[in-house]
Amino acid sequence: MDVRHLSLLRELADRGSVTAVAAATHRTGSAVSQQLRTAERDLGVPLVEPAGRGLRLTDAGRLLAEAAVDVESALARAESRLDEFRGRPTGRVRIAALTSAAEFLVPGALAVLASDGIEVELTDTDVSEADYAELAADHDVVIGHSLLGAVPAGAERLARTVLVREPLDVAVPSGHPLAARDELSPRDVVDETWVGVPEGYPFETVLDGVARVTGRPVTVTQRIRDNRIAEALVAAEVGLALLPRFTTRPREGVVLRPLRGVNARRWVVAMSRPDRAERAVVRRTVAALRDVARRAAG
Repeated sequence: MDVRHLSLLRELADRGSVTAVAAATHRTGSAVSQQLRTAERDLGVPLVEPAGRGLRLTDAGRLLAEAAVDVESALARAESRLDEFRGRPTGRVRIAALTSAAEFLVPGALAVLASDGIEVELTDTDVSEADYAELAADHDVVIGHSLLGAVPAGAERLARTVLVREPLDVAVPSGHPLAARDELSPRDVVDETWVGVPEGYPFETVLDGVARVTGRPVTVTQRIRDNRIAEALVAAEVGLALLPRFTTRPREGVVLRPLRGVNARRWVVAMSRPDRAERAVVRRTVAALRDVARRAAG
């Protein structure tokens, strides 16, 4: 049994199409298809079957794709132990991170990792909650978030480490009557106009909670991904917004107030494929991120 065939089946399971596998592995679609045929011939069972215009794994193909996770994790553990035997782990780690989390987590971790001889290739991104898990196919560590629990949507099969629980505060124009209060409740804010986030983004969960607790709908006038733009709109008195506590330094004309009575804390989570999570450099990177997160929450 060729480990390369197992890895190919796993890539197809994770990415969903021959075209996506070819793009990710820098091969042509015909080359990937040829390798699948070779794997079927060597193993003696059908591994893929037609599905519309593409291919999908058969039961045997899925079984072997799942087995590939165990095989690759075992190889990664062996490599990690060898790294530790040689001394401190070194190498390159690819991180894809939620922008607002990367801002307070990554700079402090970079200095520590650089002193250990670990290089970091950082990509900042802001996508819906379920899309973070998909980034693990191309990155060693993905930093995503969720308001519903410590397992972001789609990350059930990934190795996960909770880095921090971060409060989300209500950004209020400094001249607004609510700015005079030390904290806010759902009934205080339900009738206000909001600068929200696109549907499917975790912060939307808080406004859903406000509506559920009060029994009244919440009015969202704009849906913005970038927190700094949302904050600028608050300063212009367009509406209230939810902003993460550890990265928000309120500009003139904006104050932050904690929201009580609904879940207004997000889980910030590091996610990796199980085999990549076994690598010594990945474990060192996650540990450095966790240490920075603890200091930020301290």
